[in-house]
Amino acid sequence: MPAYHSSFLEPNQIIGNTAILPFKTNFRGPAPPFSSNDQDIIDEAIYYFKANVFFRTYEIKSEADRLLIYITLYITECLKKIQKCSNKSQAHNEMYTLAISRFDIPGDAGFPLNSVYSKPGSASEAEFLKSYLTQLRQEVGSRVTEKVFIDNGKPSKWWLCFAKKKFMDKSLSGPGQ
Repeated sequence: MPAYHSSFLEPNQIIGNTAILPFKTNFRGPAPPFSSNDQDIIDEAIYYFKANVFFRTYEIKSEADRLLIYITLYITECLKKIQKCSNKSQAHNEMYTLAISRFDIPGDAGFPLNSVYSKPGSASEAEFLKSYLTQLRQEVGSRVTEKVFIDNGKPSKWWLCFAKKKFMDKSLSGPGQ
């Protein structure tokens, strides 16, 4: 069975070789506005997460797939943090802290997938990408928290069991984190 790929094949903008796609959000940032009620890239990544996380290799078919890979890896980081939270409010706070904490972008020495991502072409593009990814991380963290915490206020074990999985044997956090 092949891995799932993004259905967003026509990005508005590309930085390096990563698609800059619109998504629904309440957070401020440079993401293009999402105009319909359909699924966005974050919904797609969350929907395919449980299936895709088992793959050690992933064939990239479009620039949007690179964004899907990043979101999938970030969801794993979110689940690692949520594992330590006892309620939804604490999880939202942890997700916000994780989203705005320092992180590497493609081209930085600490970025784990520099072999499949290319460096932004200029300093302004790098700054835009950093802002875009920060906004994306905030929205992903918020949506993952809503998915993981079910009605009784306890985190779903059917989500948390994926916290130790490594998509493509990679992790956005450094060793030991």
